[in-house]
Amino acid sequence: MILEPFLASLHIVAILAMVVFSSSQAALCREEWLNAAVVRRLLRLDWIFLTAVALLLLSGVARVVWGIKGWQWYVGQPLFHVKMTLVLLTLLIVTRPSLAIRRWVRTLEASGALPGAQEINRVRRAIMLHTHVMPVIAVVAVFWARGW
Repeated sequence: MILEPFLASLHIVAILAMVVFSSSQAALCREEWLNAAVVRRLLRLDWIFLTAVALLLLSGVARVVWGIKGWQWYVGQPLFHVKMTLVLLTLLIVTRPSLAIRRWVRTLEASGALPGAQEINRVRRAIMLHTHVMPVIAVVAVFWARGW
């Protein structure tokens, strides 16, 4: 009986953490602010963000498998499929900045070089894109929860 609210709470905490740490990355990933300390901080934020993504996915799968409604109910809902498509899209978008930030740290440690303005802007755009897709997922979830 306590499993459902526990899983729902974990899911919400993961969503909030994703929003906070993704927004933090977007705020810091600016050409005029980027220095060695910020590059390392971006990597730390990315690890926290990816941990939140893992928690979100695990709690979501647990809700589908062990939740009160059962997996048959979930897969029968059209908005569930819309939500999952948007989640997959977000995961694909997240891959680019995550890999780029790791590359930046390796380059920084090897040569002390920071990324160029074009690369920084490209990564920032990708971060901003997935940060803007996340609320759409939440809107779909709200409509779905209200029986659409």
